[in-house]
Amino acid sequence: MPETPAAHVALLTDAFGRVAEGGRRVLRGATAERLAFRPDPEANTVAWLVWHLTRVQDDHVADVAGTEQRWTAGGWAERFALPFDVADTGYGHTPEQVAAVRADAALLRGYLDDVHAATTEYLATVTAEDLERVVDTRWDPPVTLAVRLVSVAADDLQHVGQAAYVRGLAERAGV
Repeated sequence: MPETPAAHVALLTDAFGRVAEGGRRVLRGATAERLAFRPDPEANTVAWLVWHLTRVQDDHVADVAGTEQRWTAGGWAERFALPFDVADTGYGHTPEQVAAVRADAALLRGYLDDVHAATTEYLATVTAEDLERVVDTRWDPPVTLAVRLVSVAADDLQHVGQAAYVRGLAERAGV
């Protein structure tokens, strides 16, 4: 069996660890009002941003790992009870759909932690050959596993930063 490319896996594990830690930091002590705060009527909320970044990571990592998403396997879809299709990750949501994501910090953190654990578990199995494997031929050039994982981590880190910014705006507004 090929050796796991330790340096690459360590970098990916660190990146996804930063996503999880950033998400936990944003959620720490967050009230329902702060999680639902919107700087304007079309802005994303902290709750939606954390839910969305976690859904995207869950969807994309489960896809490349060949496993069921934690959203369904872990019962999170039922716990969140959102008015969306079970496959919805939030991509392209309208302001009304963003507003529909109402969840407390404990629920959001539970899902984030579950997905992070699944991601970390998967990364521990990745080999050098796996990183070069094409996982999406709809792009030119085709997307390898390495590129897909970096893309998900980068997108998630941007959303964590957005969530931290919105939370800061809520705090400054006295929410």
